[in-house]
Amino acid sequence: MSNTVITISRQYGSGGRELSEILAKKLGVKLYDRQIIHMAAAMLGIGDLTDESLRELENKVLPLSSAFMPFYSFGSHAGPNVNTELFLAESKVIHQLVNDGPCVILGRCADYILSEQENHYSFFIYADDDFRQNRAKDHYGNNTLEELDKEDKNRKRYYAYYTGQTWGEAQNYDLMINVSNIPLEKAADLIIEYIKLQQK
Repeated sequence: MSNTVITISRQYGSGGRELSEILAKKLGVKLYDRQIIHMAAAMLGIGDLTDESLRELENKVLPLSSAFMPFYSFGSHAGPNVNTELFLAESKVIHQLVNDGPCVILGRCADYILSEQENHYSFFIYADDDFRQNRAKDHYGNNTLEELDKEDKNRKRYYAYYTGQTWGEAQNYDLMINVSNIPLEKAADLIIEYIKLQQK
């Protein structure tokens, strides 16, 4: 698995971030998440923004209407705006990181950005509502299920805008894993075993 790249997308509240940390540790590779947007922002000369400012910036997707075509329709010729520039910079950063060696990448539309990458495997982590709500009590500031779902709607909108695909749709991933009844460590083992089978 010396040149393997794993991308993880996850439902908010499913434990996908923790699973990614476990997976990267088991494989002895780097995990990239928030670092990517910081590196992209620095590339654009806006590296002095706070985490919260960067989060607001990347989530502020232009509203779709009959008079406005989504980003993916324009490809690299999309009109100039900070969000478009930031997404393109993130894409460049992701490709640079992959060239540096095997890694795990969490979110950032990396599954789409690396869809043509050799030895790239993408996984979507999800869970049932009870699991997510119970986990939120300990890990997400006791957010309500409605708040968790609102975050997922933002992710879905962001993903659709930049990729033209549906976030969480099975055909966009190598494997989707429901972690409601499986420990996250076992889910990480499942991912590793899946990749090993594919590489045989």
